[in-house]
Amino acid sequence: MRKPLSLKIGVSGVRGVVGDTLTPQLITSFAAAFGTYCGGGRIVIGTDTRPSREMVTQAAVAGLLSVGCVPVELGVVPVPTVQLHTRTLGAAGGICVTASHNPREWNALKFFARDGVVLRPNQFEELIDIYHQADYPRVSAHEIAVPEIDDNAIGIHRDVVLRMLNVDLVRKRRFKVALDCCNGAAFASAPEFLRALGCEVVELSTDPEAPFPRDPEPVPEHLCDLRRLVRESGADLGFAVDADADRLALVSERGDALGEDCTVALAIRHVLSQRPGPVAVNVSTSRMVDDVAAEFGCDVYRSMVGEVNVIETMLACGAEIGGEGTGGVIVPTINSCRDSFVAMGLVLESLAMEGVTLSELRGRMPSYAMVKEKVPCHARDIAPAMRLLKHLYRDEELVTVDGVKVCWADRWVHVRGSNTEPVMRVVAEAPTTAQAREMVRGVIEYLRPSG
Repeated sequence: MRKPLSLKIGVSGVRGVVGDTLTPQLITSFAAAFGTYCGGGRIVIGTDTRPSREMVTQAAVAGLLSVGCVPVELGVVPVPTVQLHTRTLGAAGGICVTASHNPREWNALKFFARDGVVLRPNQFEELIDIYHQADYPRVSAHEIAVPEIDDNAIGIHRDVVLRMLNVDLVRKRRFKVALDCCNGAAFASAPEFLRALGCEVVELSTDPEAPFPRDPEPVPEHLCDLRRLVRESGADLGFAVDADADRLALVSERGDALGEDCTVALAIRHVLSQRPGPVAVNVSTSRMVDDVAAEFGCDVYRSMVGEVNVIETMLACGAEIGGEGTGGVIVPTINSCRDSFVAMGLVLESLAMEGVTLSELRGRMPSYAMVKEKVPCHARDIAPAMRLLKHLYRDEELVTVDGVKVCWADRWVHVRGSNTEPVMRVVAEAPTTAQAREMVRGVIEYLRPSG
């Protein structure tokens, strides 16, 4: 079967392999289209540490300048910093040059509206229409602006998150934290944030010129070095972020990787213990969230996968906290996006408030086993695969808000097309790893002839 095209265009942005599908011409055209969509004005732009960042950034800046925009360059910063600063400055929009958890050969443009939120589907469709029409209002030479440099974004982001926390309480615990930044966007800002909370930080992979020493997706199998560092340094816990620092994974004081879904569940439990209310997560997030919400008598609302979908659901149901099981915690009153700084702060505050270890805190929630696999797949093959699954599981409880999710009393399996890669994602959760793995294997084997 021919290899799926390495270009993804959707609400998560425009992603591709540099030198293959992601070219300077494509980047410049999309940036010009975005500047046209925004109607000119200031556009905040930041980047992660990928080797291609300068090429992609300069191509994007050229496109923005060509349609009369004023690029405000933040340099290497976490993506939630770009989102917060877009709103703080009252900018017309924002762009982050990052491919998040994708390998280093990938890069992307991720677009934000003036409120700092990822473009909604209807907004992204309008952007795509402008791009295809290619009728941009080019400005003359004397109208081209001078890009601005803004070095204040990280400090503002840090202070906004600190203001939501009981900083004095956290500082009293004097946590020792092992921190794996994957040599990514948070290489400097994450250690600074933790030190502002009185933590002793044991750094791992904080060299921005050497991305990425591990796969940037912070799943347990990629955190061997952090687990070892926690044990050897005697740290109270370990934090791992992805390349653009919107996702957070946890390692206990014993060196156990807890899984990204634990990050969201623990953060939600902490907030609900103080302010009960509705919760919104995506359809692929662990049922731990349902258990935590039930503990406090709260409802859970589930959206399609994708940050913007969760945020829209949160706004509709009035949720104060939500997120995605990939380690993305969202507190809209602080930052309308997944934010690893928010996640780190809530976890540390919870530990300080309850006076326990991370293992003990984790032990207060039920345990499930989750298995995640991805299968290379053309976009055109997704819909036929979903029809096959609906037929196979026609007698079971089906959730079709995003792909196909099959639910039983104590387990589920979810299959959908990825928003960020040319793959189909298969996720299962069950009482044991063997059971979850068997469900994933069964789905993949069933769909294999259709590929």
